[in-house]
Amino acid sequence: MNILLGVVVFLVALVIGFPLGIAYRKNVAEKEISSAEEEAKRIINESIKAAESKKREALVEAKEEILKARAEQEKDARERRAELQKQERRLQQKEENLDRKTENMEKKEELLSARLAEVDTQKTEISLIKKSHLDVLERISGFTSEEAKRYLIDQLEDEVTHEAAMKVKEIETRFKEEAETNAREIISLAIQRCAADHVAEATVSVVPLPNDEMKGRIIGREGRNIRTLETMTGVDLIIDDTPEAITISCFDPVRREIARLALEKLILDGRIHPARIEEMVEKAKREVDATIKAEGERAIFETNVHGLHPEIVKLLGRQRYRTSYGQNVLNHSIEVSHVAGLLAAEIGADVAQAKRAGLLHDLGKAIDHEVEGSHVAIGVELARKYKENEMIVHAIEAHHNDVEPRTVVACLVQAADAISAARPGARRENLENYIKRLEKLEEVTASFPGVDKSYAIQAGREVRIMVNPEAISEDRMILLARDIAKKIEDELEYPGQIKVHVLRETKAIEYAK
Repeated sequence: MNILLGVVVFLVALVIGFPLGIAYRKNVAEKEISSAEEEAKRIINESIKAAESKKREALVEAKEEILKARAEQEKDARERRAELQKQERRLQQKEENLDRKTENMEKKEELLSARLAEVDTQKTEISLIKKSHLDVLERISGFTSEEAKRYLIDQLEDEVTHEAAMKVKEIETRFKEEAETNAREIISLAIQRCAADHVAEATVSVVPLPNDEMKGRIIGREGRNIRTLETMTGVDLIIDDTPEAITISCFDPVRREIARLALEKLILDGRIHPARIEEMVEKAKREVDATIKAEGERAIFETNVHGLHPEIVKLLGRQRYRTSYGQNVLNHSIEVSHVAGLLAAEIGADVAQAKRAGLLHDLGKAIDHEVEGSHVAIGVELARKYKENEMIVHAIEAHHNDVEPRTVVACLVQAADAISAARPGARRENLENYIKRLEKLEEVTASFPGVDKSYAIQAGREVRIMVNPEAISEDRMILLARDIAKKIEDELEYPGQIKVHVLRETKAIEYAK
């Protein structure tokens, strides 16, 4: 009952309190809504005011930017207008200048046209005057214009030839006077200080025999011994009617020497058969190789030239068996080395270079019978192959004037080579070659127009040339001597030097009646 009463009371209270609560809350809510609306209005008003303020500020800034940009554009426009006005004024000035120049050019063209016309008229008049003058000159002189030209050219040629000959003679005389004394003194001192043999050595090519019976033993049964010896050595054995002698013929001097030594050993031994021949040939080769090496080292020791390639030393040793006009090439090279060094010392040049170049100048002669080409070209190739100094190579190349000498050393080697070859007793040649050389010398000198006769004298060291005095003048004679000397140098091979002596003789003969 109490519970029921309590529930009823609760429900009554609830029914009564619920509307009251709703009314209270409605009242509170209305107050809050009204205050919120007022706050919202206030915020909206403030926002509107702030927005209007920022709008006014933005408008002011925009107006300022617009004004600033307008001012800059106006300034740029004014500057461009000013620049355009300047360019316009310049163009106007140029146009005015061009107009003035065009007017001047037109005036000049007119003036030139008038002058050209005047010049053409004058040329025509000059041609007529010249023709009339030429006619008068031809009538007075009796020469046509072509004949007069030839006459003047001949006169001028004679004068120029005379002046050239006199100038050449004057220069040669002056230089000879200045150079001969010094050159003779230097060369004489060098020769005096260089002691050399006066008779050159020649390679022996004849082997003496104890008796003629030895010839048959050397030939052997059916020629087997001589064939074996010739095959092993590469020489030709000439067995003829010469009593107690055998001639060895071969272009290679080393092979000839090997054959000579082997043959002498066989003759001394007395046992001559193919096996013994092979043994003696091998022994002779070893002896010749040892001699070649020893001779090369002797040349180096005598000349005091060091640092040579071992192969060059061997090539120098091979020159021991090579002769030129009867002069031993190795002894000649040693002598040239000494003379070149002494000459270099006299004039203050490089003595070591001069002696080295002098020793190697005929290096090509060691193998010129085996290789194609002149001994100069072969020597140059060998020197370059074994890394010799370019100055030495040039001296080798220039010692026979194959190229123009460019260094003092090359000139010294040339002089030393001529001194060694030209001294008395240095060289000899057989009668046939000697006569051919003299005949060729006379033939070359007689080939020039105006030469009457030519004679080779002084064993071919001088040639005397008689010229026709009507064809060769005294001035022309000097130039002719130089031309003949140049042709002799180009076409002939000869030891030493040749003196060209040109003679002109005019005779006047008259008879008294």
